[in-house]
Amino acid sequence: MATPAQLSRRERQIMDIVYRRGAATAAEVMADLPDAPSYSAVRAALRLLEERQHVKHRMDGARYVFLPTVPREKAQRTALHHLVRTFFAGNAAEVVNALVEDERMAPDDLDRLARLIEDARRGGQA
Repeated sequence: MATPAQLSRRERQIMDIVYRRGAATAAEVMADLPDAPSYSAVRAALRLLEERQHVKHRMDGARYVFLPTVPREKAQRTALHHLVRTFFAGNAAEVVNALVEDERMAPDDLDRLARLIEDARRGGQA
């Protein structure tokens, strides 16, 4: 299975739609896509995602309904691990540093991050 980081921009958009909806037909994906390609192009992309085991389908009458094969949380963790390895040489502290230095990070988010770090220091005891 390809990692989320190996998906094309369009494939990531499609996966976002499938995750957000929980399940989606090609027509629903097409309706939610910005600058949507043709219906057949959406079907082809879904077929490719299914071959690569990112989605599976179930039948609803004559319609194919596509569902993610991996829970969103697991996919997020896989993508995050790939990002940390690829762009931060496996150093999670550098990721946190990049987040903290981002001026768009809200003070509430900084407070939450500080609490998460403190909880981790105490061994996950909240």
